[in-house]
Amino acid sequence: MAVKAGKIIALLEELTPVGLQEDWDNCGLQVGSRQWTTDKILLTLDVTPEVVEFAASEQYGFILAHHPLIFHKLSKIDVSTPLGSSIADALANRICIYAMHTNLDVIRGGVSDVLAELLKLRNTQVLDKGSGKYCKLAVYVPDSHLEQVRRALGDAGAGWIGNYSHCTFAAPGRGQFLPREGTSPWLGRQGELTEVSEHKLETIVQRSRLPAALAAMKGAHPYEEAAYDIIPLENEANFGLGRIGLLPEPMTLGDFASWLGKLLGCTALKICGEPGKLIKKAAVCGGSGGNLVPLAHHSGADVLVTGDIGHHTALDAAQLGLALVDPGHYCSEYPVMNVLESYLKNNLQETVITRFPGSTDPLWIKAIQSE
Repeated sequence: MAVKAGKIIALLEELTPVGLQEDWDNCGLQVGSRQWTTDKILLTLDVTPEVVEFAASEQYGFILAHHPLIFHKLSKIDVSTPLGSSIADALANRICIYAMHTNLDVIRGGVSDVLAELLKLRNTQVLDKGSGKYCKLAVYVPDSHLEQVRRALGDAGAGWIGNYSHCTFAAPGRGQFLPREGTSPWLGRQGELTEVSEHKLETIVQRSRLPAALAAMKGAHPYEEAAYDIIPLENEANFGLGRIGLLPEPMTLGDFASWLGKLLGCTALKICGEPGKLIKKAAVCGGSGGNLVPLAHHSGADVLVTGDIGHHTALDAAQLGLALVDPGHYCSEYPVMNVLESYLKNNLQETVITRFPGSTDPLWIKAIQSE
């Protein structure tokens, strides 16, 4: 059944809010219109001309990618270039292109969590917690509607602290207001000062979820004009880049690398460290996480699994005694497709959800045999 792109986007942003992306990133709708409709969604890590050509030939109206097609500011769209051609073909065939990049990297259940789950890590923690982009929402509610407003806020995504949801605090007090001409008060009369028993209800809200929380709060609140405060916070996030945890059982670096390669279906791995090094605690970061080497070391990791490891990063890790396993950027991120595919199939049961049948990995390995 055909659905509007706007409905698909709303579902995606409920899972992974655009507001969680890094400042330098460009997530969200890249090409197309929220008003366009489709009954087929194509999943891919990268948007290449081949991906768009396949989507057009098979009549997919929505491409969901991890890496943004449009990353840097465009000064022109030249259809003789691969980027310009992809944009032009997508528009000509009414194909929306949507990207979930660093916001998908940092969320619970995102890129790095999938890697941690594949390795069956225990006591998993966020490796690099960033700014939480949180605020405190305080609203004044008459006693009769306290539980109704409390529940509405929690159901809208407010009140998450770690793995606890619906976290609130309420303190009793007395509120006063004087309804003026033109008002339609739920309680009291125009021109008369009214006093009511109320609670100050407080909760924490991720800023990306604030509009939804406010709408839910106002919908459940009985007052014509609800009184509330929004206070920015500097709390550390319960999400972020990378994960760190304990392996199910200790193993050598050589065995660990072989196991990881089989799990990810890699044709080759880059490894830094002695094959016999004992690995108990592993840090993982899908994509390019070489900058996390110092943090992984200081967090007690024996090995860091990530892509795009360069020569000097490996030298730094070796001097710290931190092992590295690099399965490549593509292989380290591709497992998150399982999450996106499952999520969309559960929420859009009459829509076709398919992965691009080819690979968009631009790198390949050739074994060289010595004479």
